[in-house]
Amino acid sequence: MSRYIALLRAINVGGRTVKMDCLRALFEAMGFEDVATFIASGNVIFDAPASDPRALERRIEEELCTMLGYEVMTFVRTPAELAAIAAHRPFPREDPDAAGNALYIAFLKEAPPDAAQSQMLALQTPTDLFHFHDRELYWFLRTKLSESSLFSGSVLEKTLGAPMTMRNITTVRKLANKYPPR
Repeated sequence: MSRYIALLRAINVGGRTVKMDCLRALFEAMGFEDVATFIASGNVIFDAPASDPRALERRIEEELCTMLGYEVMTFVRTPAELAAIAAHRPFPREDPDAAGNALYIAFLKEAPPDAAQSQMLALQTPTDLFHFHDRELYWFLRTKLSESSLFSGSVLEKTLGAPMTMRNITTVRKLANKYPPR
């Protein structure tokens, strides 16, 4: 069995609420083992027979849509991938933990094409810095997320032409520390 982390997008939006115990039960009903959730924002840790993470994404999306009646975009990473994401330092001269700063990571299905990356990088401002690494977009803010002119995640998705889900660096670090590679 291999461990995976599913990062769900918009599981509890639009007046819909899925409690974490229910979400765990849904994953168990899919046949996954040792299922856990981490904070109530759609982070599900589970064990499955060694598989292709992208095939797992598709399977989870299909089964959640059937079970819940709506689409839930799913982004699967291994513990090793999540540890590497948490450890990556794309802005070495910036301190994401300093007061007034923030670092978010957008998880994508695949690395965007160069043209989309260039369009995204063109949106940088003195407040908003971007960096691509593998399938992730790192977004450093010198302000609160809600005060950024790019606050709406849809601006990022439209620019990249791809769906994503975002987590702050604190959540990613905690997930990586709690569920390290085995």
